[in-house]
Order: sequence, then C-alpha cells, then structure tokens
Amino acid sequence: QVQLVESGGGLVQPGGSLRLSCAASGFSFASYWMYWWRQVPGKGFEWIARIGGSGDAQEYNVTLMSRFKISRDIAKNTLYLHINDLKPEDTAQYYCARNLVYWGQGTRVTVGS
Repeated sequence: QVQLVESGGGLVQPGGSLRLSCAASGFSFASYWMYWWRQVPGKGFEWIARIGGSGDAQEYNVTLMSRFKISRDIAKNTLYLHINDLKPEDTAQYYCARNLVYWGQGTRVTVGS
C-alpha cells in the first residue's frame, strides 16, 4: 500500500535551515508528481511546491519560492523540502502528498528561540 513518512522537523531558531524528508513506498515513485503542503496552527492548508516524476519540473507557491526548494531522490524513493531563513510564521505541520490522495502523517516544524 502507499506509504509516505515525513521526517526532519523540529525546533529551529529564526534564520536557520531545515531539510524535511518524505520516504515513499508502495508505488512507483518516479511515476508521480509529489507535493509538499503545510498547515499553520489554527489555519488551513497551504500548498508549498510540487515536483514532477523525474525531478526536472518544479512549481512553487510564489510567496514561498525564495526560501523553499523541493527535490527528490528517485533511487532512494525520497522527497525533500529544503527551507532556508526560517521565520516564526513557518511554524507548521508539514506534509508530503501524492496526487492529493495519499498523505503522510506530517512532521512538525517550530521556529523560535
């Protein structure tokens, strides 16, 4: 069955960086667009980015693209999200998704001192 498991979240100081990972299994990873979303506490879901099967095509939420980078390692069946210059407003639960049907459980990112 399709499984997506995020990791890499934690407490980070403002200005810091993180790399989130999403381990995928149960499907042909290179065949699907993959997505990153986040949910800020008390707010709705916000789309961050998506990446094509080969990794060559990437699309971003224009308000976030300067600090966020999506990538994937097909050999490792893993999706990544690199976040730079973290801000308190980046505090959220971060999710990876496939086709908006399958979602991971999320990884929590907290930005603060």
